[in-house]
Amino acid sequence: MEQAEINPTPLDFNPSQFDADEVLLKYQRDWIADTSDIKLAEKSRRTGLTWAEAADAVLTAGASKSAGGGNHFYVGSNREMAVEFIDACAMWARAFDQAAGEIEEEILKDGDKDILTFNIRFSSGFKIQALSSRPSNLRGRQGNVTIDEAAFHDHLDEVLKAAMALTMWGSKIRIISTHNGVEHLFNELIEDTRAGKKPYSIHRITLDDACAQGLYQRICQIRGIEWSEQAEKAWKEKLLAGTASKEDALEEYYCVPKSGGGAYLSRSLIEARMYDAPVIRFECDDAFRKLNDQQRKEEIDAFCEIQMAPLLKLLDRTDEHAFGEDFGRSADLTVIAPMAIKPNLKRVVPFLVELRNIPFRSQEQILFYIVDRLPRLRAGRLDARGNGQYLAERAVDRYGASIIEAVMISQSWYLDVMPKFKARFEDDLIAIPRDRDVVDDLRALQVIKGIPKIPDGKTGEDQNRHGDAAIALAMADNAADGENAPIEFTAAAKAGPFGRSLDIDDDDDGFDLGFGASGGW
Repeated sequence: MEQAEINPTPLDFNPSQFDADEVLLKYQRDWIADTSDIKLAEKSRRTGLTWAEAADAVLTAGASKSAGGGNHFYVGSNREMAVEFIDACAMWARAFDQAAGEIEEEILKDGDKDILTFNIRFSSGFKIQALSSRPSNLRGRQGNVTIDEAAFHDHLDEVLKAAMALTMWGSKIRIISTHNGVEHLFNELIEDTRAGKKPYSIHRITLDDACAQGLYQRICQIRGIEWSEQAEKAWKEKLLAGTASKEDALEEYYCVPKSGGGAYLSRSLIEARMYDAPVIRFECDDAFRKLNDQQRKEEIDAFCEIQMAPLLKLLDRTDEHAFGEDFGRSADLTVIAPMAIKPNLKRVVPFLVELRNIPFRSQEQILFYIVDRLPRLRAGRLDARGNGQYLAERAVDRYGASIIEAVMISQSWYLDVMPKFKARFEDDLIAIPRDRDVVDDLRALQVIKGIPKIPDGKTGEDQNRHGDAAIALAMADNAADGENAPIEFTAAAKAGPFGRSLDIDDDDDGFDLGFGASGGW
């Protein structure tokens, strides 16, 4: 497999970031410089972050109390990690010329069990101690704590509970790991921190991040071999080819936790594809419902001119466009997702429109206002389930069956569309508005009996959504796959090919639905 197929966030290569005279690489220095009380690192395998953490532990344990010194406890997921960390600390102690004793082995009693630990004691009176992952080992101790490969601890929740208690007296907690599934507690900590729910610091180090800052150049320096960009590329490709699947490669080297039988898209992957773009929301209130048809039309006209016209005018007229729509009336939202297809094939959603409790004809007016103004329209997909069939059929009438598809969402539709949709996120070929509700909708996609889909129940933090934005975005992405030649659409002034008006402005109430002006919803 080619590295370019794996990397979800490609970086421009910059060999100048590597300084052969610097002992630590930039991301390692950044980690040590972060003095947050609690910091997290989601990382690629074998990037040397634990080695840098050992340097920081020595600096802390070797300092006097007045200089901020203190004990440091290391909790790895197995004995080999503990030995490796202590050995690294001993090396750093010699490099820093810190007065330290030899590595000691100490037996701790834990009930009826004997627990082997490894220590280095410093002349400062402090020590570095590598403990097992038994939560009780941290009880009664005071000092900074490193929890390494946290996602692979058997009882991470209990280890964290014991460690967090130490922060009451000023100790700091460092949590380092490669990912181990989207549903793991480690990933939840990352997601909650990014969402602002926890006041922690996050460092993200992918294989490309590390290499851009000199990881492979350092490997070449240590091994005494010549570095070249081609050799580095081949080295990365070999690493990736050694994984069992693309998902394994993304998880182990690019900080993208694997989806198991639950969430289909991880929060970290979704948020990595977000950028600052608006989500326009319109909800019908009691006053709007009391207006007559002409007054509603005028209100919608004003809404479109004020809210959407400026955004539509910003669209690049050289880009092809598609759109998707998920229909809702009172229980669910209608979401309209226009999508620009850039020359490099990246699909960019310039804005989203969310409509709640909006009458059918007003929804039609808004949809047509948007689609009429999408440059070089390639295709559109609309949700035709239930009452959505009305709006989907109206769009087919207006733009033609070769451009518009009325979609009856089914399990086969999910199986066909969702893997391609997910691949767009993995390959960095989609950009969507940065919005909490949009994240929640995409996170609502679940793998249910092997099928990625929106579950039947309500979704969202307030349980007032149903994955609506996720469906609209998937519809737009599917429409962008269409093979139709793009068209420039201009609404006809009078009669259309079906013998009825195509212009929403040419009758008294602004609509020609075949039900008469008095028909209401």
